[in-house]
Amino acid sequence: MNERASAYKVLLKIIKNNSYSNIALDSELGDFSASKDGALVTNLVYGTLERQVTIDYVLSLYLKQPVEKTKPEILVVLRLGVYQLLFTDKIPPFAAVNESVNIIKKSKFSYASGLVNSVLRRIAENGFEYPETDDRIFDLSIRYSCPETLVKHFSDNYGLEKTVGILSSSIGAAPITLRVNSLKTDADSLIELLKNEGIEAQKKDENTVSISGVSVESLKEFNDGLFHVQDYSSQLCCEKLGAREGETVIDVCASPGGKSFTLAEMMNNNGRVIACDLYEQRVGLIKDGAKRLGLDIIEAFKNDASVLNGDLPSADRVLCDVPCSGLGVIRRKKEIRFKNPAEFDNLCDMQYNILTVSSSYVRSGGTLVYSTCTLNPKENENNCDRFLKDHPDFSADGEYINIFPDMYNSDGFFIARFIRE
Repeated sequence: MNERASAYKVLLKIIKNNSYSNIALDSELGDFSASKDGALVTNLVYGTLERQVTIDYVLSLYLKQPVEKTKPEILVVLRLGVYQLLFTDKIPPFAAVNESVNIIKKSKFSYASGLVNSVLRRIAENGFEYPETDDRIFDLSIRYSCPETLVKHFSDNYGLEKTVGILSSSIGAAPITLRVNSLKTDADSLIELLKNEGIEAQKKDENTVSISGVSVESLKEFNDGLFHVQDYSSQLCCEKLGAREGETVIDVCASPGGKSFTLAEMMNNNGRVIACDLYEQRVGLIKDGAKRLGLDIIEAFKNDASVLNGDLPSADRVLCDVPCSGLGVIRRKKEIRFKNPAEFDNLCDMQYNILTVSSSYVRSGGTLVYSTCTLNPKENENNCDRFLKDHPDFSADGEYINIFPDMYNSDGFFIARFIRE
């Protein structure tokens, strides 16, 4: 496999067909995804996407025409080359330049081989220093490879200091966080088992272990149901719901099931967890996960969270983790950073509707938690304030919680807890 050529094909498909990076990668790599070659291709694709804003700024210093007017095929080769030159330390500069030239020579844009060679050689010779201007938004945009519209969104809503924390945490690989299945083992025992397989794991708390660079599904401990993958912020959300043994809990937007699994474990597999999702295939994922973990109190079935279902029972606790813009997970989903925050405004009414429907399932004295994995007051605080205004039988239980990525090296998250009178 020619890793750079494969990365070029994936990046070109993303830019020309507006494809999702993970789908384009899976299509290109197939069975090679877990191989060493597949890992390099994945690194090149995600790294180039992640650093795209910075890379395009660098290219603008050397190209005579605007970057956005450059032919996609030529632009992708240049981006891939610049990423290797400036943001990797194991690829020799001559290899990055020569392979980039070879890729463009084999395309119908071979006439641009001289341009690619010249630009990349000059960048290799000159290196790069981040700009320091009077425009703080611009400087942060280039340093952390984030469009100015999104930098401004974070700055306007959370201040510059928090914005730096959010952006600095958006670069690099996200941690793989494991929620220990407390019905079968504990964190220390799991760490020891992983150590015996040559995997270094760190204990985050009594129920949480973090690892890196591992294909989780291939681990014996995974197949034995000793853990499931769940970001730390998601775990804190489950703790905020506070499910107890013997209770009835509804997770209205449950797929792929991580929160439902954690809630069932918190309940010592005693009670009832109803895990719903809109799509049958995703319901199957929840069922498979529950079976692997030995959690037989989970009932998973298809349900539209935006429509009141009279067949659902009154519940002690309801978790309403709604679809959102995902601005808290841009480290995991590279393409989200390129979306304009204004595009997400139409999500708010949908989220509010799901929250309202979900509240109908909460018994008197019961608990409702609303959560998102985004950092956007319109989807978060504004929805919750509107809900409290329209539903006087509910009250906020404590302050709203914003979890910023730099707090726990986790996803960005929002959590609000309500009690029904």
